[in-house]
Amino acid sequence: MLEFNYKPDGEVLKNFLRDDSFVRGIRGPVGSGKSVSCCVEIFRRACQQEPSSDGIRYTKWAVVRNTNPELRTTTIATWLQWFPESEWGKFRWSPPYTHHIRRGDIDLEVIFLPLDTPDDVKKLLSLEITGCFLNESRELPKSIVDGATSRVGRYPSKKDGVGPTWHGVIMDTNAPETEHWWPIMSGETPLPDHIGREQALMLVKPDNWTFFTQPPGMTEIRDSKGELTGYEMNPDCENYKNLIQSYYENMIRGKTKGWIDVYVLNRLGTVEEGKPVYSGFTEKTHISSEPLLPAHGVDLIIGLDFGLTPSAAFCQRLSSGRWLILRELVAQDMGTIRFAEELRVTLQRYFPDHDYIIYGDPSGDFRAQTDESTPFDILRGAGIKALPAPSNDPVIRVESVNSVLMRMVEGEPGFLVDAENCPTLKTGFLGGYHYRRLQVTGERYEDRPNKNKFSHIHDALQYAIIGAGEGRSIIRGNKPLQPFKAKRDFNVFGRMRKRVQSARGMKM
Repeated sequence: MLEFNYKPDGEVLKNFLRDDSFVRGIRGPVGSGKSVSCCVEIFRRACQQEPSSDGIRYTKWAVVRNTNPELRTTTIATWLQWFPESEWGKFRWSPPYTHHIRRGDIDLEVIFLPLDTPDDVKKLLSLEITGCFLNESRELPKSIVDGATSRVGRYPSKKDGVGPTWHGVIMDTNAPETEHWWPIMSGETPLPDHIGREQALMLVKPDNWTFFTQPPGMTEIRDSKGELTGYEMNPDCENYKNLIQSYYENMIRGKTKGWIDVYVLNRLGTVEEGKPVYSGFTEKTHISSEPLLPAHGVDLIIGLDFGLTPSAAFCQRLSSGRWLILRELVAQDMGTIRFAEELRVTLQRYFPDHDYIIYGDPSGDFRAQTDESTPFDILRGAGIKALPAPSNDPVIRVESVNSVLMRMVEGEPGFLVDAENCPTLKTGFLGGYHYRRLQVTGERYEDRPNKNKFSHIHDALQYAIIGAGEGRSIIRGNKPLQPFKAKRDFNVFGRMRKRVQSARGMKM
């Protein structure tokens, strides 16, 4: 007989383990004990399983992580801390990684699966299991969760006399980004406008799903003006009894605010490894603390980026030279025809009394080989007139935005972003839109911004900025000098002689 002791340190952890929902998710900071609680939950449900006719409690689980290296170094490592091979039986290290525990009347088989390849996904979707643990769910698409829910409840089989006493899916995660399926389904963020009706139905939380959110590991210290001055331990943080006293204090040293927000404060956001594109951006200066209202009598300037991830940035340039970034439209896997309709609906809903001018990606003026139509042609057919932006040079586009970021108007910032209506733009400014670091010694980065889910809306913003005339000096400065073609009998002194003779004649 082996003695097994585990006591959850925190009310959210306790409530998570008490819950019997078909799908349960727990979100918390690093070190909050969420992954350990999920591992213990697998064993606890194995102990609660009703015995089969032979007196054995049979259960089978799948544990899923997005990549094989993270599965081995993080997920499996956590599991073996609590269920070491020396006490619970040999762990099979050849794929599929499996730990088959047989103790007393318990027969628990745990299969660990990465999702590196389509074959790995097929393995998950072919299993017959009691339950599934999705580790670090922010890295997993919603389709994996849906696939897991279709495979649980199949073991032990009812034909053997008894089915699973409980079956379902458990999940844990650090804070995901704002538009991830987790915060949408948990009700923390609204459904994005660009999501179609069919996809929206998939993001409605079923009544047998429950999401739990742990308190942050630390809290912010702010002065009388509301400015951040530091961090202190949160007395309500969970699993602190199992951590060294300086765990979070040491962790935050040298980290960016965005990193601390996600991994310590448990706030929705994105942490990208790289160099931010805009050197002139400051969150406190350029992110509006309140919603921005469009100025009356001022035309909208809209930037468009095409492709299967089309995006639009809705802006205004006031007579003072100040820029207001009012709203974004970001779509996924959407063609130009459907996006044109979404663009028209957005204009009618939020800017019905405003005229507008649209600048799009100049490469969108090239005709497709299929029907010889361009995105500009498609927009024109939908009643939306758009013009190609004056340049597609990434250096010109980035520097044009940087020049506006550095602008001050009557002591106020010359560039403001509506945080609520531009979440992707905001996250991009905070590091999502970046230069990717090169895998070499030293601090070296790629020359062009990394193409990711934040780059499309930032491309759209850049087209709006340069389309409105910002950065003209940069554009002119980048035009190459035209070569001078001289005639073969050209006399370099001839023109000078004529000028001298002409000048003498005028004097006479």
